[in-house]
Amino acid sequence: MKVPFGKPFIVGKELYNIAQAVFNSQLSGDGLFTKKCHQWLEAQLHCNKALLTHSCTAALEMAAILFDIQAGDEVILPSFTFVSTANAFVLRGAVPVFIDIRPDTLNIDERLIEQAITSKTKAIVPVHYAGVGCDMSTIMDIASQHKLWVVEDAAQAIFAKYKNQYLGTIGHLGCLSFHETKNIISGEGGALLINDESLMQRAEVIREKGTNRSQFFRGEIDKYTWVDIGSSYLPSELVAAFLYAQLENTEKINDKRQQLCQLYFQQLLPLQSKGFIKLPELDASLANGHIFYLMTNSLAERTRLIDFLKKQGIHAVFHYVPLHSSPAGLKFGRTASQMSVTDEVSNTIVRLPLYYEMSEEQVGIVVNTVLRFFGIR
Repeated sequence: MKVPFGKPFIVGKELYNIAQAVFNSQLSGDGLFTKKCHQWLEAQLHCNKALLTHSCTAALEMAAILFDIQAGDEVILPSFTFVSTANAFVLRGAVPVFIDIRPDTLNIDERLIEQAITSKTKAIVPVHYAGVGCDMSTIMDIASQHKLWVVEDAAQAIFAKYKNQYLGTIGHLGCLSFHETKNIISGEGGALLINDESLMQRAEVIREKGTNRSQFFRGEIDKYTWVDIGSSYLPSELVAAFLYAQLENTEKINDKRQQLCQLYFQQLLPLQSKGFIKLPELDASLANGHIFYLMTNSLAERTRLIDFLKKQGIHAVFHYVPLHSSPAGLKFGRTASQMSVTDEVSNTIVRLPLYYEMSEEQVGIVVNTVLRFFGIR
């Protein structure tokens, strides 16, 4: 294809770091590079503790265990999100309670949260879509008033901010993704950000298969043993070695992606002014350039546009099938609001190609092809 949707990349010392991990004779988790990643995340994001995981899904599953989610508990979240956001809690027997999203940010509509709370509600899971922050002040106020846990699904949001705080560091827990489709990549990978000190020690145990192994290696106990439930959530040291090189270049990577988003926005603005499409509301100072999308006026038009781009060698995609209408969502969850915005966005959103090594020329190719589709050129 002329322009792929995304593309993995090397930006620094990724391969050198992997070689160093091999020479250090430790390929299993929690070696030198894992510790470096933890230190970097804690220092740069200003969170109490960071723990690498093998995926953001794993971080969400750890959150569900840390919140002591039990069968019959309810967790409030948007339907417009990836399946892991709900599945992590369904695995513990919880009922995902879906509410609608805001039309401006495509994030959970904080005005609908309180009406979804019942005596069974245990947690709220805001998802920062496209690296744009949810209204965390309102969400944290609601959680405090009703004594609920909050875990931020910040899979798309590394180094993006809400007001003056990094996303993922505001709720009791935050979950990051380093999947190859994200800004900062390690192939697969994730991190759990622990902002509530009361959860720190148990998080280490859960991550280490339910053992107090971390305390043993710090010399706090003379042997380690099975003390709680848990699983193997550690990434290998090779993953951490690759990731650390990416983390060192986070600002550079995000700056490039923000520039590409601004190019898209400026060049597609005439289409919005003519009513052909709707563009995202960009705030480059807070968002991280993770996704650039446009919305068409109908599902049929969206389908034709994606097909037209594909024929020109441009890979554009739609995004989530709403969880509330999916087979598993219908089986395990329930809705607590009308889902009109979610349904409309799901039917009309188009994600355009965006990746670190993308050139301004390639942005121009995509834009010109979109303009041609709408008969502007």
